[in-house]
Amino acid sequence: MQNTSYSSLLVAVIFSTFFYVFFLQGVIANTMAASNSSSTNEEQEALLQSKWGGQNISNYCKWNGIVCNEAQSVTEISTTKYFYIPPTEAHIQNFNVTAFPNLIHLDLSRLGLKGKIPTEISFLKKLIYLDLSSSCLQGELPSSLSSLTQLETLNISNNFLTGVIPPTLGQLKNLTLLSLDSNQFEGHIPEELGNLRGLKQLTLSNNSLNGSIPSTLEHLIHLKVLDLSYNKIFGVIPEGISALTQLTNVQLSWNQISGFIPSGIGRIPGLGILDISNNQLEGPIPYGVLNHCSYVQLSNNSLNGSIPPQIGNISYLDLSYNDLTGNIPEGLHSVPYLNLSYNSFNDSDNSFCGFPKDSLIGNKDFQYSCSSQSSGADISLVMIIVFSTFNGMVVSIVLVCWGIHAFCPPHNEFGSEERRKNGDMLSIWNYDGKIAFEDIIKATEDFDIRYCIGTGAYGTVYKAQLPSNRIVALKKLHKAESENPSFYKSFCNETKILTETRHRNIIRLYGFCLHNKCMFLVYEYMERGSLFYNLSIDVEAQELNWSKRINIVKGVAYGLAHMHHDCTPPIVHRDISSNNILLNSELQAFVSDFGTARLLDCHSSNQTLPAGTYGYVAPELAYTLTVTTKCDVYSFGVVVLETMMGRHPAELISSLSEPSIQNKKLKDILDLRIPLPFFRKDMQEIVLIVTLALACLSPHPKSRPSMQEIASELLVSKPPLLWHFDGISIHQLMKQKIYIIGRS
Repeated sequence: MQNTSYSSLLVAVIFSTFFYVFFLQGVIANTMAASNSSSTNEEQEALLQSKWGGQNISNYCKWNGIVCNEAQSVTEISTTKYFYIPPTEAHIQNFNVTAFPNLIHLDLSRLGLKGKIPTEISFLKKLIYLDLSSSCLQGELPSSLSSLTQLETLNISNNFLTGVIPPTLGQLKNLTLLSLDSNQFEGHIPEELGNLRGLKQLTLSNNSLNGSIPSTLEHLIHLKVLDLSYNKIFGVIPEGISALTQLTNVQLSWNQISGFIPSGIGRIPGLGILDISNNQLEGPIPYGVLNHCSYVQLSNNSLNGSIPPQIGNISYLDLSYNDLTGNIPEGLHSVPYLNLSYNSFNDSDNSFCGFPKDSLIGNKDFQYSCSSQSSGADISLVMIIVFSTFNGMVVSIVLVCWGIHAFCPPHNEFGSEERRKNGDMLSIWNYDGKIAFEDIIKATEDFDIRYCIGTGAYGTVYKAQLPSNRIVALKKLHKAESENPSFYKSFCNETKILTETRHRNIIRLYGFCLHNKCMFLVYEYMERGSLFYNLSIDVEAQELNWSKRINIVKGVAYGLAHMHHDCTPPIVHRDISSNNILLNSELQAFVSDFGTARLLDCHSSNQTLPAGTYGYVAPELAYTLTVTTKCDVYSFGVVVLETMMGRHPAELISSLSEPSIQNKKLKDILDLRIPLPFFRKDMQEIVLIVTLALACLSPHPKSRPSMQEIASELLVSKPPLLWHFDGISIHQLMKQKIYIIGRS
């Protein structure tokens, strides 16, 4: 009987225990569900308050650029390609970072965001990737970033950040990329950055950093890219840099570095780019530097001694403005670009012969005595070249027409069967019809990363020098992208438009390859790069005086006017931005990157998916998918103001409807890095250009001028000067045309 009681009691205890456990699990589950629900509600509210999405908030996990976990909590926000932020809402304070506890990836780059980086960003404890680059952020870099201990990528380049680089960044032990370039940081480079043992890329260029290069950087044994250029760094290059055997790219130019180049730097096996120009270096060029590197810039120093005889496969060598002596090594004859000017080389045994004359000017007792003879054979050669050129042009036209029809057929052009059938075809040409596929592969060493000069909308851009010595740019579609129908369509689209469009201000297409394993376009090479780059770098921007900027604006206007009004059907670019305006060596402007361009059909609605670079997109595209030429006009207005101001005009655009615009003067928005215009003609042109730009930014498309009207205004002679330049306000230019007189 007693045993039975004990058994009953034991059963009761076990049952009660199980009941309690199940009850507790239910409570915990309900609590977690309530917590998750609360968290997702906060995230939903934060996205709603930001006013950045413009989409159905109830389906935020399905937005482009938003990734959620199984609990519907946001883990990734990548706004770069998908979000449009109206200028009035482009403030980082509108984004409540504390509402996203599970965020792993945050990319708010290229949105023109204003304000200070919130200290609350430290709440994102799981964050691995943070990109706030290419915006208008100001203030200091918060030291609270150091609490993001999981962070692997930190990119806050191309902003207006000030103060010092926080030493606490050295606590981010998982960082592999740290990019703080193109800001306004001052002070020393923190020694604590040497604690980032996993770092592969460190870019701090284009700031006002001073002091010496910390010796602790020698601990970054995985470092591949080190860019400290365009600062005020002094002292010597630490010898320990030579121990960083993973380095491929070292850029220390435009500083005040002195002493010798470390002897061991020439023994770094994979070093491809070495730029230490415009410093105060002395001593010899270390052995190995010219043997391992492909791009070497050592100009404007005080280097002495002779050039080491070991010359490797080098494509760009500039040793100008030094004190180098001795004979010129034979191996330099194979260098495509060579500048040895303003040194102390001697011409014993006619060692100058065979080198371009311009590459040797400024040397002591320089006499270019090499004989040059013109023979009948030379004349015959010229005739052959002329004849070949003509034939090449005819063949090119035939190849283009055939190639476009074959590779980009109007119906079912992206079917896998069609692509397999035509996958091995090729159509490459240039002015003499002699570019071959093998030449492209050889010139880029099968598209080696050393020849990469940037990325476009849907491919990587390379620089290549062909056997004819002509330098071209190549835009190559990656294999994964070439298998994507939308990328393939963009590729065909750009090929079709550029083969049918010719204008002095539109990038020239030399040829294309539509191979199923290798797809690329061959362009005219633009030596000065993008307008964005030239405005971002102080040295480059200072070269862009007012007359040059005015000519850039005119060139873009003429190119767009041709596309909109001289082509049948009209062409809308859809992605006009300072990144897609390229400059040649004479700073002439060319419209480029036609991957998203659209031929307008007067018989259709011209509706399409959103395209363009955020910060340049016309506001009507936030609520309509209809494309018109006035979309390009708006983007043109943004680019014009950016050219005149030297920075993206997001803040100005957002203030155009505010009362404060009444007091804003024209002279106060102009780029401070160059003097105010002195010549009356420049004043007239600037007033006209800014007036036109403001008209382009009208929120109502029909109120904007056409590109033909803009081009016509820029061509006609300017009215007499009747107003003081210093007194003109932005508000006046918005309301009427202002005629001015010279500045007092």
